[in-house]
Formats: sequence, C-alpha cells, structure tokens
Amino acid sequence: MHQFDEDVLECFLNSQLQLFPQKVAETLEEAEDFLEECMAVVVDSVEEVAAFFEEEGIDMEGAVGEEILEADEVFDIGDGRYLIVEA
Repeated sequence: MHQFDEDVLECFLNSQLQLFPQKVAETLEEAEDFLEECMAVVVDSVEEVAAFFEEEGIDMEGAVGEEILEADEVFDIGDGRYLIVEA
C-alpha cells in the first residue's frame, strides 16, 4: 500500500479539478483513499514522469521535458516531486 504524505494529499485536494470535472475528495483521508484506489504514484523528477508514461504505454504525442508536466494526470507537488493519477 502506498503512503502519501500531507504535501501530496494537499496538492491533490487543491488541484484535483485539473483532472476531474468535480471534486472526488474533500478531506486528506478521502484524498488518500482515492489515490490508493486508483494506484497513483509519486515520482521524484520530470524524467521519472516520462519513464512512467513510457512504461504504461501512454502516448505523450511527442511531448518532451517540461511539456510532459502539462498532462492533466500530472500534479506538481512543489518540492521537486510529481503525483501521477491515472483517471
């Protein structure tokens, strides 16, 4: 089971509407439950975001470097880490 720290959960709560048409979580606990259910991952760099999409076979339409971070599934935690949520 993944453990998401408070920074990750706050980031998701504050930015969830970039991926979903309505809020899927209102509290830190709901956010953690949701992220665990959808197998969200936290990675430590842009390169790891790219590697994740490649491993999953997700076509990023030639996006490179920072462009990958524009994907709706990618949330910038603000400390150099990124949360990836597959909807």
